[in-house]
Amino acid sequence: LGGGHDEREQTLNQILVEMDGFDTDTSVIVLAATNRPDILDPALLRPGRFDRRVILDRPDINGRTAILKVHSNGKPLDKSVDLEVLAKQTAGFSGADLANLINEAAILAARRGKKAIEMQELEESIDRVIAGPERKSRKINPKEKEITAYHEAGHALVAKMLPNADPVHKISIVARGMSLGHTRLLPAEDRYLTTRSQLKDRLATLLGGLTAEELIFKERTSGAHEDIGLATKIAHSMVTDLGMSDKLGPRTFGDKQEMVFLGREIAEQKDY
Repeated sequence: LGGGHDEREQTLNQILVEMDGFDTDTSVIVLAATNRPDILDPALLRPGRFDRRVILDRPDINGRTAILKVHSNGKPLDKSVDLEVLAKQTAGFSGADLANLINEAAILAARRGKKAIEMQELEESIDRVIAGPERKSRKINPKEKEITAYHEAGHALVAKMLPNADPVHKISIVARGMSLGHTRLLPAEDRYLTTRSQLKDRLATLLGGLTAEELIFKERTSGAHEDIGLATKIAHSMVTDLGMSDKLGPRTFGDKQEMVFLGREIAEQKDY
């Protein structure tokens, strides 16, 4: 780790030397991109170096609609296709995800012998992007399919009953990727702030599948491992990052130290 740290310092110092060596009349503009601005050395960000930041976030609904129009240009779309409806269903998608969605839909339409891409192919492509391709070769016994159905129904029922949960858009027990089924919730609109009540209802929804298994079959299965992992991550963030704990109050816990070029956490100072 020490050697890696030395290389990092040498590279950083050389970058600073090169940037400070530019004259004001050389007409040279230096651009850089990163998805981790939080771990950049402050010396890089001072005035005269990388002093102007342009943040490129994931597109909002208007951006997604525009991106879908660009990538669908030249492709035969059925009259039933509404790109604005599709944009509402793809909250959180990146530009690359949306491009992949259109391409997947075109492939599906071609395989089915259709001359135009219909909404059916586009909605199925969303599932492919989120959960992976359908695993038609996977044979699932009737008992496991029944457990999966109750599990997904548990997610949907809890989300339906809670006032701060996102609306249920689709429930599926079609095996995709490593998952035997999934329940897709869609927010009514793009959201940039999340309340404590919304996070608590999200936790309850995630654990709804596990609870349904216990109520119906009196036993848990391994099918809830992803739900438990995500719920743990959200609960941990609520307590240690977002200050949403009643007992511990509004404060953060832990101090992370990271090596920039290794791109991984090597130390975490715990104050709890």
